[in-house]
Amino acid sequence: MKLPIYASTGQKVWYYSFRVICGLIFFFLIAPILIIIPLSFNATDFFTFTPEMLRLQPEGYSLKHYQDFFTNSDWQNAMRNSLKIAPVATLIAVVLGTIAAIGLSQSHVPFRRAIMATLISPMIVPLIISATGMYFFYARLGNYMVGTIGMNADVVEYIKIVLAHAALGIPFVIITVTATLVSFDRSLTRAAASMGAGPVRTFFKVQMPLIIPGVISGGLFAFITSFDEVVVVMFVGSAKNKTLPWQMFTGLREQISPTILAVATILVVLSVILLVTLELLRRRSERLRGLSPG
Repeated sequence: MKLPIYASTGQKVWYYSFRVICGLIFFFLIAPILIIIPLSFNATDFFTFTPEMLRLQPEGYSLKHYQDFFTNSDWQNAMRNSLKIAPVATLIAVVLGTIAAIGLSQSHVPFRRAIMATLISPMIVPLIISATGMYFFYARLGNYMVGTIGMNADVVEYIKIVLAHAALGIPFVIITVTATLVSFDRSLTRAAASMGAGPVRTFFKVQMPLIIPGVISGGLFAFITSFDEVVVVMFVGSAKNKTLPWQMFTGLREQISPTILAVATILVVLSVILLVTLELLRRRSERLRGLSPG
């Protein structure tokens, strides 16, 4: 929005002051991340800028920390565990969260607000409390699955982590899909039903194409939540299922390895890509709902 030529002095002062304030807030939020990126290319095994780095000399920079991440078995095992857990947890969260959002969007559902508050409670309750509750719940479930059913202990550990991460991701899916359903035209589903389409066919042919941006957005949030989560997996999982954030936490606690900075930079790049994708999906959703010009 441009400043009109007839703006008063007070409006001009607020116009430029507002931009300065927004710039300072942005710098306050982004500065810690910007420091990590150049430090990940440090040629030494320290978490500080060396004189060579400050003078921008080539010998002050190196890719050895990235090389260590891609060649170290501990880091690669943690990466594989994260990539095995996050997609499955995301899929479960998307399916259950979408079903819950569609159900709660119906006006005839009783106690909708109470149910919604309960379903999104993992976002509100402190994570350490959720992790403690999940520990006791999944400990009993795991003992039953291993002792009574006879399932493999490693498989049970994997299932427990996936379910715990899915529970953390479901609220994000519910919120994004519910926001998409607010402007959904219910007459479209009634028109499809009047033409003989069943509920399942109506959902996949009429409703799903219009709410898919919200579903994908919720899925991306659920994936980020699962991929970055460390507290719950430490309570529910074991050392065999150590994820990438858990390995980073271990590296900070037991050995100060600059490889953590390289991993953090990779995760920042991944997060930026996902955020750009979310913004593109948001704009597409607005165009589909007629809230913005095509």
